[in-house]
Amino acid sequence: MRGIYAIFLRNITKFFRDRLRVAFSLLMSFLFIFIFSFAMKGAVPGISRPLGYLVAGVIIMTVFQQALNNSTDILNDLSTGFMKEIIVSPVPRWQIAIGQIIAATVIACIQGILVLAAGLFMGLSVTIPSFFELLGIMSIAGFSFAAFGLFLATVARNSSAFQIMTSVIIMPLSFLSGAYIPATVMPKFLTGLIIINPLTWITALFRFVSLQLQAVPDSELVREGIAFGFGGHIITPVLGFPFVIVFGILFFFLCVRKFKSADFSTVKVTMKHHH
Repeated sequence: MRGIYAIFLRNITKFFRDRLRVAFSLLMSFLFIFIFSFAMKGAVPGISRPLGYLVAGVIIMTVFQQALNNSTDILNDLSTGFMKEIIVSPVPRWQIAIGQIIAATVIACIQGILVLAAGLFMGLSVTIPSFFELLGIMSIAGFSFAAFGLFLATVARNSSAFQIMTSVIIMPLSFLSGAYIPATVMPKFLTGLIIINPLTWITALFRFVSLQLQAVPDSELVREGIAFGFGGHIITPVLGFPFVIVFGILFFFLCVRKFKSADFSTVKVTMKHHH
């Protein structure tokens, strides 16, 4: 387990030293809140607390994007030769993969908590028990998409290909989840895609808990875009969330398996010249 801890500690230390990266990732979250708050104030039908609704969506989107993007660290380490030295060491590859996933999950959750703290000043009300529930949701979201991101990074094996892949994936997943624009205003023919999107259920459950909608009837949840009607049945966030867990477990095993068998010998190493 020393390999897991070593990779985890290195990535966490590297993250906190890169203050510009931390600042810009948080700035993007606040920018989204600022821009989309004007749209939400435009009386979106069925949304009772539009600003809190938006802030909850931006928090979970911050976790999603950071968990996915943190996988670029392993590609950067491969390109500089650092990761190749670890791969040829006695440390099992599965420990390296798990260390990467845990580090990405923790980093994503830290950034999510920071945006959540800012959201408290924007009308979001969170009790201590609900905070721990939200932290649990963020952890599962971070873990699931960190595993997904590492799988994509292992398939891509270079930063430019990975950036293209994530760009193609992030945009549709983000907007089909209803995080920024409520799913209730989207065309009906997109309902199937919205329901099979794991990010939809993470966002829905996060809003369900953060806005304290446990006592709200299912029909009202549908009007707010937090539950969805499909095939004559209403799928609530609680019923949809197991799909996220299955998604996370599936890609965890896929990425660990792929990482163990991946051939990184073709990754070009950037030589550092010392004068």
